Amino acid sequence: MPELPEVETVRRGLLPVMQGQRIKAAQVNRPDLRWPLPDRMADRLTGAVINTLRRRSKYLLADLDTGETLLIHLGMSGRILISGQMPGDFQHAHSAPQKHDHVVFDMDSGSRITFNDARRFGAMDLMATAGADRHPLLAKLGPEPLGNAFDEAYLAHRLHGRLTPVKSALLDQHVVAGLGNIYVCETLHRARISPLRLAASLTPREIAALVPIIRDVLTEAITAGGSSLRDYRQTDGDLGYFQHRFQVYGRAGGPCPAPGCSGTVVRAVQSGRASFHCPACQR
Repeated sequence: MPELPEVETVRRGLLPVMQGQRIKAAQVNRPDLRWPLPDRMADRLTGAVINTLRRRSKYLLADLDTGETLLIHLGMSGRILISGQMPGDFQHAHSAPQKHDHVVFDMDSGSRITFNDARRFGAMDLMATAGADRHPLLAKLGPEPLGNAFDEAYLAHRLHGRLTPVKSALLDQHVVAGLGNIYVCETLHRARISPLRLAASLTPREIAALVPIIRDVLTEAITAGGSSLRDYRQTDGDLGYFQHRFQVYGRAGGPCPAPGCSGTVVRAVQSGRASFHCPACQR
């Protein structure tokens, strides 16, 4: 599933063709994705201007001049692609409609934004912009890891006394929003912390080190356009490239790349998810 860097990369790709632009026509090709789509969704979106395109955790949020906000979640296989008029006056011809093109926005500018989702695990919803943060998918999210509310004191408070593995704690979207399996594995390797450690066992020094490492990993991944493992693509159809920088994720049986470490990366399963770490240097 796309994590924060992938969703942020998609948001940045969409900004020039969506923010401040009018939806000339919205086309909704099926009644549901993961859940039923909103009533009269095409009618409510057609003619609306997108005032702001923002991200919260793994969700895209388009604030409209109609007083509503469109929420988009990519799910496991969702892609958003741009064709037609592109930034810089480039033209990218509209492709022929595909079987899994479920929602299509034709913009006044000539751009077309297509949401394609083969497995239909994505989601869209419309809600009032005022109070959008109370939407059931958003209301209990923790702070953004790249924002000021996520700091050493906050993380120490949330991990204090927590008798779950530190990896599970960091994946908890109530603790910090947007982190997923890939980037938690990479973060813990850089921090030299085993994902099997109980969250409550982390020392103040380890917690203090985690915050900037989390930010560094996410920032590097955004710069690389995210990580493409299966379905994820940027809005121009290109792959992300951070997967080429993975130190442990997906590298079970390989040598640990940490300087001076002669260990081997291993794979474990935690709460049904694969964990990758080096037992020699992650304690």
